[in-house]
Parts: sequence; structure tokens; C-alpha cells
Amino acid sequence: MIICHCTRISDHDINAAIDWMRTADPEVIITPGKIYHALGKKADCGGCMSLFLDTMRANDKLSVPAQLRNLRAGRTVSGSEEAPHEGRPEGYRLSQ
Repeated sequence: MIICHCTRISDHDINAAIDWMRTADPEVIITPGKIYHALGKKADCGGCMSLFLDTMRANDKLSVPAQLRNLRAGRTVSGSEEAPHEGRPEGYRLSQ
């Protein structure tokens, strides 16, 4: 099925690119930009992006590698969910 008419990308092309990237590097985070780059193409009008993303999500190999999941989970600064100064020392902030 043709996914992008502007650049002539089919669902087969997207799935082949995902399979190739996952085989080449099992820890890679696969994005639409990386798929376009792997296919040697560039996004044009963006009208196909929702269908492009749906096709990506349907591929079983798209998932984020287990060791990269939840990297930010559980990280807190001083026990609070979010510090107003983003963890920088007091001296770093500009005076008011």
C-alpha cells in the first residue's frame, strides 16, 4: 500500500527500513526521520504522517529496547517531583 505519494513510500518500504535498522542496531530508537533517512528520502508535505506513524506502530520491531525504557522513571530531585530550579545550584540562577 502506498503511504506517501509525494516520496513514493509504501508500507513495505517502512517495514523493511524498520527491520533493517533493528537488525543493524538492536538498541536504536526508531523515528520517522530515521526511516526517511534510511530510505534516502525527505518528508515533503506531511499529509501522510498519521498513516506513516500508524504503519510504523504496526511493526512488531518498533518497540523501545528494554534497557532504554523508563530511564526517567523514579528520578527525583530532593525527593520532590519537580524542582523549580531544575537541579541547578542556587548560585547559577540569575538574581531577580
